[in-house]
Amino acid sequence: MAKEKVVLAYSGGLDTSIIVSWLIENYGYEVICVCGDVGQGKETDGLEERAKRAGASKCYIADLRDDYVKDYIFPTLKAGAVYEGKYLLGTSHARPIIAKKLVEIAHKEKAVAICHGATGKGNDQVRFELTIKALDPTIKIIAPWRIWDIKSREDAVDYAQAHGIEVPVTKKDLYSRDRNIWHISHEGMDLEDPANEPQFENLLKLGTYPESAPDEPEYVTIGFEKGEPVSIDGKKMKPRALVEKLNALGGKHGVGIADIVEDRLVGMKSRGVYETPGGTILYAAIQELEYLCLDRDTQSFKRQSAIKFSELVYDGKWFTPLRESMSAMFDKMDETVTGEVRLKLYKGNCTPAGAKSPYSLYNEDIASFGDSHELYSHKDSEGFINLFGLPLKVRAMMKKRNGIKD
Repeated sequence: MAKEKVVLAYSGGLDTSIIVSWLIENYGYEVICVCGDVGQGKETDGLEERAKRAGASKCYIADLRDDYVKDYIFPTLKAGAVYEGKYLLGTSHARPIIAKKLVEIAHKEKAVAICHGATGKGNDQVRFELTIKALDPTIKIIAPWRIWDIKSREDAVDYAQAHGIEVPVTKKDLYSRDRNIWHISHEGMDLEDPANEPQFENLLKLGTYPESAPDEPEYVTIGFEKGEPVSIDGKKMKPRALVEKLNALGGKHGVGIADIVEDRLVGMKSRGVYETPGGTILYAAIQELEYLCLDRDTQSFKRQSAIKFSELVYDGKWFTPLRESMSAMFDKMDETVTGEVRLKLYKGNCTPAGAKSPYSLYNEDIASFGDSHELYSHKDSEGFINLFGLPLKVRAMMKKRNGIKD
């Protein structure tokens, strides 16, 4: 009789490496590993062989990089979404596309369950499971960290050693990291105490610390069409190649390092260090272009909406009517966000150095301190201020009439 199948979200890291064996021992399933390649780089090398040595019957490595940038990263960039003012959502918007692929493979393999290695204290369990529920509400979900007796990463290493499972960490280097084309996150070990300064010389993977960055600044020009980046220094580039080039450039100059104590969805605060060099450049660039091309009301509403959008993405609510509707709104808002932005990169800083657009709302004739009476008369200001300030004047008259003092 054929065994039932389970699809495992497999990264080859500590947790998912031991989960293969654990699923076989505890459920008797045939384990199908699925790695969604969202830009982990060399982490996917030899992954299929490692999965099979751990006991999996097969391992899919799905190249999701292009779709990830185009359909998840760029819509979030266009929204201007930053979680709690610092986090550019690198792990958050990678989970939905991976979970979507897990569901597709589960259907293909006729699997009865999907398993993930997210802990019971983290956000990823929510992100994976909300996506799975949205795409297939009937499939069983297994989350070992909420079931097994393993309580720590040290315990997980002990389990791996006892079962002869090769894992890419030791007890001396137990940082929990998540890497993709957009960023890399670092959590755990000495970072768990917010009073500790990060040991950047041992931590950083995508770039250098600002103190060690080049002593000379470097300029870069980013071209946008309808709110999406399309070129670097005048050269048209595909989305993934564009992000990869900016990662290298930003990393070289120490751009995009964020040390955050954030509020997790599950109710606790956590501390981590994020590297997002290319993303930091793109966020700075699109903001400058929007200053030029969007009116005051649209910018104001967009900033408010960006907070909500960031929370939706952070909370794993990508496949929801609200997220989809908000993305349509941002597409409309950014229809005229086309042009070029020049930035100066230097010692961790990303400084605006000029922007231009055929849809610019900046009018030098009006903004100039010189005479521009045909478009704007200084005399008009008096009537405007009288009407704008009328509520204040009426209130002050009432207070005087009734003897109310401040």
